[in-house]
Amino acid sequence: MKKPMLLAIAIAGTTASAAHAQSSVTLYGLIDQGFNYVSNVQTGRAGGALAGKHQYAMSDGATGIGGSRWGLRGSEDLGGGLRAIFTLENGFNINTGGLAQGGLEFGRQAYVGLANPFGQVTFGRQYSIVSDMLAPLSEAGEVPGHMGANPDDFDDLGHSIRIDNTVKFRSTPYAGVTLGGMYAVGGVAGATARNQVWALAASYANGPFAAAAGYLNARDPNLSYFGTAGNSGGNTANNLGSFGSATAGQSNPIYAGFASAATLQLLIAGAKYHIGPASIGATISHAGFGGLGDTSAGPNTLHYAGSAVFNNGEVNASYAFTPAFSVNAAYSYTRKASVGVYDGATYQQGTLSSAYFLSKRTELYALAIYQKASGTDSLGQTAVASITQLTPSASDHQLLVRLGILHTF
Repeated sequence: MKKPMLLAIAIAGTTASAAHAQSSVTLYGLIDQGFNYVSNVQTGRAGGALAGKHQYAMSDGATGIGGSRWGLRGSEDLGGGLRAIFTLENGFNINTGGLAQGGLEFGRQAYVGLANPFGQVTFGRQYSIVSDMLAPLSEAGEVPGHMGANPDDFDDLGHSIRIDNTVKFRSTPYAGVTLGGMYAVGGVAGATARNQVWALAASYANGPFAAAAGYLNARDPNLSYFGTAGNSGGNTANNLGSFGSATAGQSNPIYAGFASAATLQLLIAGAKYHIGPASIGATISHAGFGGLGDTSAGPNTLHYAGSAVFNNGEVNASYAFTPAFSVNAAYSYTRKASVGVYDGATYQQGTLSSAYFLSKRTELYALAIYQKASGTDSLGQTAVASITQLTPSASDHQLLVRLGILHTF
């Protein structure tokens, strides 16, 4: 069934292009495959204590620098400078052929909209406008991709989150300034604000210098922000992560305990400066899980109340020795404040990576990420290291070494 459907879409796109010279449909994609060594990953519990072992694994883009995907992108000239646009983007696992994003057909992106010389407005499943504008300034916008994001990607600079039912506007740059905003409709009868997400962002680029700032507010984030994958549950499930079990590791222990938050607020700013073949950048992030204890939003296993606050600072640098070969390094420091009777936690992460382009579309890369944790994490346990996209460590440190190949089409 799927092959005839794809053929029909391709034929339709070709026909449309022939009939209207200013209209097009483009098939595109990315395949990321590599080999991982991880010093310690949780395997469950032994006698109540976390158990972990080192791991060697063939791993696709879900734990690489760019999630494997294919998509269709289209544009139709409507006249007078107005265009209709759309994107349908599927994520998949190259090792198994399975769907990513919880089994959603177009789980990465799915939207339609209108564009003119002043900007564009789009409707559907989309990334946050804050991530759109800030990610290029962070380590996640460099060679390591989303694996280089801050611990468990708590601020979404690694583009881990997609938001459903979203209206998003992004202006065309004017004098170097780009403005953007988004609103995700909660859709709950009689409760306009419930499950809503809204955000504002602005960026500036002039020659070698770029800077941006953004703010996002999500009501009932366990549902509206983290609960948008195909396998997510309702408010009785923890969509932020997992406490693990006797035979399974945890996920996102840095913030998984805060599923009962009534609100999530993100405030992020960053800048980057290019000096010839080199660049240096920095970002600061603040995340606040407020109104903890709202069991209508999500479970509250540890009986939290009040707010949980994260603050992060990151610096990154890159150097291109040739147009084909570049290296990158970064350091980030994350601090979670204490919550009630639970102490705070600290996470320090260092990243080193390199990339070599065999062609414009094929890249070989290598990266190493080391994270060290201390204090008490959101699960009320001695903090464990948790590199984005990996199963957390059973100890306070974790090392990832990855060799990979990435091809775009």
